[in-house]
Amino acid sequence: MTISLCETSVDVFVPYLGNLSVLLDHASAYAKAKNIDPAILLNLRLYPNMYNLTRQVGEANRHAVVACALLAGREPHIFPEAEPDIAELQSRIAAAIAFVQGLPRAEIDGAADKEVVFTFRSGATRKFTGRSLLLTFSVPQFFFHVTTTYDILRHAGVDLAKKDFLGPPR
Repeated sequence: MTISLCETSVDVFVPYLGNLSVLLDHASAYAKAKNIDPAILLNLRLYPNMYNLTRQVGEANRHAVVACALLAGREPHIFPEAEPDIAELQSRIAAAIAFVQGLPRAEIDGAADKEVVFTFRSGATRKFTGRSLLLTFSVPQFFFHVTTTYDILRHAGVDLAKKDFLGPPR
């Protein structure tokens, strides 16, 4: 059985980005029902040295977009630096989905052995092959940040279940 890089990247990132947006719908509804300023939820973190919910969502977007852009040999979509509210986070998720879906599948699929360079926020770089970027770095990073978003919301009392993380069967 052969699984393409596009199936391992775009076809994994897109549905889970959609699920991430649904988690934010739940957060918004919870804040409204409990009369809580949504910014309080967006600034929550699981531990003082971890990113807050806003940054967790941003990092999930960034790992999906940068990985797919590197594989396709394109410049990644750049998100604004302004502090977003829930609606803006969802808009950024939609932009990430549109960006990765708009990349040429053939170029992504052809990048398994291509050398790519991931640039960290610090400016440091790390070389990968396309395959190793996805399998050992970007997909695990993506799921770490989506999972942590889910965990922050659950910890805050938002009524979520595993099905909200996984989304509908595909």
